Amino acid sequence: MTMRGGERGGRRGDPETRAQMAGVTVRADTPATWRALADLVGLVGRSNAPQLKLRLVLAILLTLAGKGLGVLAPLVLGAAVNHLASDQPTGVAVGLGFAGFAVGWALVRFLSSVAPQISDVVFAPVRQAAQRTTAAETFAHALNLSLDFHQTKRSGTLSRTVERGSRAVDFLLRILAFNLVPTGLELILAAGVLGGKYDWRFAGVAVVVVVTYTVLTFAISNWRMEQRRTMNAADSEAAGLAVDSLLNYETVKSFGAEARAAEGYDRALGVYNEAALKANTSLALLNGVQALIMNLGLGVMAVMAGYEAAAGRMGPGDVTAAVLILISLYSPLNILGFAYREIRQSFIDMEEMLKITRQRPMVADAPGAPDLPKPVDARGGEIAFEDVSFRHDARANGLEDVSFVAAPGTTTALVGPSGAGKSTIVKLALRLLDPQNGRVLIDGHDMRDVSQASLRRSVALVPQDVALFNDSLRVNIAFARPDADEAAIWAAAEQAELAEFIRGLPEGMETRVGERGLKLSGGERQRVGIARALLADPCILILDEATSALDSRTEAAIQKTLRRAKAGRTTLVVAHRLSTIADADQILVLKAGRIVERGAHHQLVAHVGGEYAALWKKQTRGARSAGAAVDPAAD
Repeated sequence: MTMRGGERGGRRGDPETRAQMAGVTVRADTPATWRALADLVGLVGRSNAPQLKLRLVLAILLTLAGKGLGVLAPLVLGAAVNHLASDQPTGVAVGLGFAGFAVGWALVRFLSSVAPQISDVVFAPVRQAAQRTTAAETFAHALNLSLDFHQTKRSGTLSRTVERGSRAVDFLLRILAFNLVPTGLELILAAGVLGGKYDWRFAGVAVVVVVTYTVLTFAISNWRMEQRRTMNAADSEAAGLAVDSLLNYETVKSFGAEARAAEGYDRALGVYNEAALKANTSLALLNGVQALIMNLGLGVMAVMAGYEAAAGRMGPGDVTAAVLILISLYSPLNILGFAYREIRQSFIDMEEMLKITRQRPMVADAPGAPDLPKPVDARGGEIAFEDVSFRHDARANGLEDVSFVAAPGTTTALVGPSGAGKSTIVKLALRLLDPQNGRVLIDGHDMRDVSQASLRRSVALVPQDVALFNDSLRVNIAFARPDADEAAIWAAAEQAELAEFIRGLPEGMETRVGERGLKLSGGERQRVGIARALLADPCILILDEATSALDSRTEAAIQKTLRRAKAGRTTLVVAHRLSTIADADQILVLKAGRIVERGAHHQLVAHVGGEYAALWKKQTRGARSAGAAVDPAAD
């Protein structure tokens, strides 16, 4: 069956199927459309495509030439037929004359077909450059957005938005500049030729057929949108179930729920199939209506031309030319429905992508922000919190009036129950968040007054849950300092007690760690995170329970390594096992967002009835009874 209107039989991968994620309604408002067009022109202008103006002008001229030759070709064939039917002295002369016209018709038709292809080749570098610029700018902007943006985005949604938006740019450039606008000119030219060369009624038939075809195609396409939305929502549901099950395959397997997950996916596919059948039925209706209008128009045109030929006002070749001109108009009309839906969806996809670039990060560099100077104290940088308050939107409580100073070269430990605010302090120290009240200083410089890039070079984090790239161990360790040489990478691995493990691997440093490092154990991932932080050589080191996933023997070895690594650095430690921070210079005990106790280990333990003393007593009692330390609630 011919797929008119650009339909593809309800194929799940087409742009309309991607249109509505979770049943989102497609609406295209005029101001947004004009704004998107302006953005599209701007993208082309800054795409840095080679010979941009020359390619643009040449591509437009080739496209217009192809459309003009497409209208001219039927007239050449019509002249050939008229020449064949005219009275000539000899059959040889008639044959040669017809052959000349026929060759000319074939040549014109060939040129009309090849001109748009050459135009596409000429303009392709511009489209690709614009698409690349779009994706790269949006991706870079998304990376610069604040932590709150990334924590609220669904997994995979951001990448899909960038992908769809960049493809929309490519499609809109192709379809608007080199299809729809030239096709409109072709329709006007064809109507002018039919009216001028033959009769105004022929032009009237062509216009009525095109208008009727367009109106009905748009009307049926809009009706089909509801069916497509239902199908897309079902498709999104099925895809979501599949992704959830695959991402959590360990949970599925541990509860023996493979069959249950497969059955849920099958039910979702059943809903999708039912919606797809309705969409395909309406597609058949659309194709049937389009075929009816086309053939009625051809029939009327042929009958009118036949009467004119019988009356002697037209030759047989003119009948052929009139019918062929109308047929040539049908080729661009065949993609009208597809183009209509695709343009609507492309504008929506592009607008969704541009919404990302229009967002402004909550944490941003001040205009002309200087780099953070290197610490003058060889022992490391000083970090100070002055009356800092911060409250997350989703929580009733947050940090309130937190003040402390971590002097150069000292170790400050943060302890307390879950939700006390330890992780928030870490994020503020990294400037992943900005305080709502108060300020955070490094060596007397307000973090908001220096560039984030220089700040991140001075502060390194070893998180509790280390996330790795799906690449080699070498790439993951060197991520903190890509220009590090082989010796520096191996030195960091040695310091993190990781070198022996790497040497025992068949591929050594080139071993790939899998998605998020899942091919490694928790302890191995954490040691990679430690090596990465040590390679960065920061003046402030943040350890967010950096040894929580290690066995006691490895933990003891790494604690020694970390003590050496603290030399020349200020260290901020989030701890759950209090035995690991007994040697800290100061310990801050947090509860409900406030510092309720502070001091050295021996001072806090001696405070009878205090929070720290209670935690210490609980952990040491558990260690004596179970032979191992028991972690309190994790932050």
